[in-house]
Amino acid sequence: MGDLRGFLKVKRGASQYRPVCERLKDHCEVCLLPEVECSQEQASRCMDCGTPFCHWGCPIGNYIPEWNDLVFRGHWQKAFQLLAATNNFPEITGRICSGLCEYSCVLGINDDPVTIKENELAIIEYAFQMGLVKPSLLKKRTGKQIAIVGSGPAGLSLADQLNKAGHLVVVFEKADKIGGMLRYGIPDFKLEKWILDRRIEILKREGIIFNTGVYVGKGLKDEYLKKEFDAICLAMGCGVPRDLNIEGRSLSGIHFAMDYLIQTNKKVSEEKIPSDKLIDAKGKRVVVIGGGDTGADCLGVAHRQGAKCVVQIELLAKPPECRTPDYPWPKYPLLCKTTTSHEEGGIREWSVSTKKLIGENGWVKKLLCQRVNQETAGREFEIEADLVILALGFLHPERNGLLKDLCLELDSRGNVKTDENYMTSSKGIFSAGDMHRGQSLVVWAISEGRKTAYAIDKYLMGKSNLSML
Repeated sequence: MGDLRGFLKVKRGASQYRPVCERLKDHCEVCLLPEVECSQEQASRCMDCGTPFCHWGCPIGNYIPEWNDLVFRGHWQKAFQLLAATNNFPEITGRICSGLCEYSCVLGINDDPVTIKENELAIIEYAFQMGLVKPSLLKKRTGKQIAIVGSGPAGLSLADQLNKAGHLVVVFEKADKIGGMLRYGIPDFKLEKWILDRRIEILKREGIIFNTGVYVGKGLKDEYLKKEFDAICLAMGCGVPRDLNIEGRSLSGIHFAMDYLIQTNKKVSEEKIPSDKLIDAKGKRVVVIGGGDTGADCLGVAHRQGAKCVVQIELLAKPPECRTPDYPWPKYPLLCKTTTSHEEGGIREWSVSTKKLIGENGWVKKLLCQRVNQETAGREFEIEADLVILALGFLHPERNGLLKDLCLELDSRGNVKTDENYMTSSKGIFSAGDMHRGQSLVVWAISEGRKTAYAIDKYLMGKSNLSML
């Protein structure tokens, strides 16, 4: 390492964000990129730890100590080359990854961990700025054709890897634009869509074919895919939301989080939304049920739409602020997470169970709730609401349509069952990402896409030179 005592000299720098009063007026990115000098200084904190557990924590096996050292020395181009060797989309993970690597950083045992995510983002944005990220044009193709259904992070990383192996890759997406949940499920204040478009344009120039507005299983039947392609991979995500089956659920003004976020992202990109379908928090009392990242995203959207007030409630108890013996280093700990959306306002309540939704003239007006540890008669309380957003996670992939037509075997959780090579119960048909794994993180989706690409390449060619990570 460049400075073996850097971690003793430099403390972890705080992330920089746009002022709340400014960012609430738009949907632009909240996070500010660090200055080059700041990134180099922070990279010096990556110590010669012997066994870098950040590798263990990172699902895609990023060469973290190596490119931190290169950043510290100012060798940005070499740092980019190492980063691109394991990560197809560092401009995305550098913005929205949960940072599993940072929680397993050795320095984190007795100090604040290295700013790995910010350093990663600094490397890739420097590379784009300097024109280092260029399409890699293949001179020879294998003659094999592969269909990928779904264009989220798993489908895109899978397509990128298989294209690099020389196969002709065709991606089918039922939405009007490529990106899956990256485009429609993540607010622009966390991931502006020009960032996604910038990468997709490179993938197109490299030869990947994208077909949008194609609903495989309805408009396009599975028989066509089986006939025209040498292998098929399903990467359609885990899209069936968990519902709240209580009295009053049928009232108007109650929506799933993804319906809210997808519509908002479409509106931000200037797509027209019919007035009778519009979900708007302006001037309303909003309650978000669900305390995870998706719920926090809904909180941020409601703030930007001008909600009168926002309350986020969670069934579970409030997590601790620091590690507990149940989650020792280097495990990813269950901690109370305060996002940029929480910093913008709103009220958070923990250990709250929603018992009933109360309406007036067919529209939701109140939630009847109880504290989880006080569920006895007479201990209920009410929360007023004009708009309720259900952010309760997802159950499993959509089973009707393509999955039903293909008669694929499912696992005990209702996800697509595969073998160790990501092949489903039907030969030549594979599955990757949340559709196979269940609801998870973007970095795990990218990891599964890369591993499935290796498996498909080996299935078609008998061997593969693609990375296993």
